[in-house]
Amino acid sequence: QVQLVETGGGLAQAGGSLRLSCAASGRAFSRFSMGWFRQAPGKDREFVAVINWNGGVTYYADSVKGRFTISRDNAKNTVYLQMSTLKPEDSAVYYCAADTRWGRVSTRAYEYEDWGQGTQVTVSS
Repeated sequence: QVQLVETGGGLAQAGGSLRLSCAASGRAFSRFSMGWFRQAPGKDREFVAVINWNGGVTYYADSVKGRFTISRDNAKNTVYLQMSTLKPEDSAVYYCAADTRWGRVSTRAYEYEDWGQGTQVTVSS
């Protein structure tokens, strides 16, 4: 099992930036694809971004493409989500998740085994 802790959420103004971090401990972090998801009140959890084990493959939701960047530092067991040009509709609880199936790079929440507790991001207009 991988333990995940997200930090970096908070309040930002529209057009601003935030960087989320997700620190992992436990099993071999560097072997796993890591994803970011978000959930706004009254809505389903949705995919935001994913990065494969070495950072060579990334996918983004259309709603964040060009504004958000996912990256990872395997030496620090950490994955990041740099969020720029924030919009009020980006407000949500953001979760990082680990997909422990080797080689898979998934956008589906149900394929991720381990989840963090989430960090709140609020963007004011």
